[in-house]
Amino acid sequence: MTMIQPGALAPHFTLLGVNGREYSLPADSAGQPLLIVFFRVSCNTCDLAFPYINRLQAEYFGGWQLWTVSQDDLGRTRAYCERFDINAPALLDAPALDVSVLYDPPSTPCLFLIDEGGRVDFVLEGFDKTDLNEISRRIASLIGETPVEIATENDGNPSMKPGCMARQLMPRRRV
Repeated sequence: MTMIQPGALAPHFTLLGVNGREYSLPADSAGQPLLIVFFRVSCNTCDLAFPYINRLQAEYFGGWQLWTVSQDDLGRTRAYCERFDINAPALLDAPALDVSVLYDPPSTPCLFLIDEGGRVDFVLEGFDKTDLNEISRRIASLIGETPVEIATENDGNPSMKPGCMARQLMPRRRV
């Protein structure tokens, strides 16, 4: 497989959230733009990215949704979400990684912005401030808001950083 590209119809899925609720795409996206963020708790690039992703949620209050898709188990995912103050639904893709196989992100974090029609509008692999600001601009455009710069140049963090290998691509350990 290859990673889902802009213009493609976002693959449908259902995953259980850390909160015990099932989330299904497209049913639960309510025809709104949706940002899906694939992550791993052991990914230091994810650690760098989540404060910026949280800013997106803080700046744009309605008309779109943010879901995170964890490639780790419930306990580790819950602890990570608490550590990074992630208030968006955290969906569990482990251990089968079926949704990760569908979207096939090469690394984490990997962000897929899906428009209200269910098509992938933009993809960001790894950490890139320019692309995070582009996602901010696109969300604002999709919901009719004024865009906000969420990743400033001189905030003490690098402008870009490659992601960590996504778990569905890692060799399987034999038990």
